[in-house]
Amino acid sequence: MNILYLHGFRSSPQSMKARLMAEHFALTEHRFVCPQLPASPALAIEIARDFIEDRGDSAKDWAVIGSSLGGYYATFLAEQYGCRAAVLNPAVIPADDLSSYVGELTSFHNGEPFEWRAEYLHELAELRIEKITRPERYLLLAATGDEVLDWRQMYVHYAGAKQKIIQGSDHAISEFAVYVDEVAGFCTGDA
Repeated sequence: MNILYLHGFRSSPQSMKARLMAEHFALTEHRFVCPQLPASPALAIEIARDFIEDRGDSAKDWAVIGSSLGGYYATFLAEQYGCRAAVLNPAVIPADDLSSYVGELTSFHNGEPFEWRAEYLHELAELRIEKITRPERYLLLAATGDEVLDWRQMYVHYAGAKQKIIQGSDHAISEFAVYVDEVAGFCTGDA
């Protein structure tokens, strides 16, 4: 199985969740990839598609894990390719959530500057999945203490999916180490 991890807005492969998943899969026969995603949603999806399509594997040989904005991307890819997706405090309507961020920003893990452009909001809107199909393909981890996104939107958007609603916690899911095995097992079909 191939696992594609998609990090969130202003994040990177150095995020705590990405590193924990990489460490887990390094001890298995599964292939784990976590690219640095560009600010442009269209380019981020193009990079993700390249991973899935260029190896010659069936899309069913892939699972996607996405955190925050990466969860929004993972949902788009799961719908497009029919693969499994584990979404961790996923953005549901990021074009609304990120409209106030247009301008110069810095990345969390390396402090590098980047520009978040108004056109990216339109790119996000083009990736919108109004209603997921085949909810059994999805695992949702949503924290009620998420200070960035509303867990209730996630709960409704992923109705019928396997859901783990975490009481309290935060947007980063600071205790994510507790959930690594469950997320990995869902992605590989072992859970």
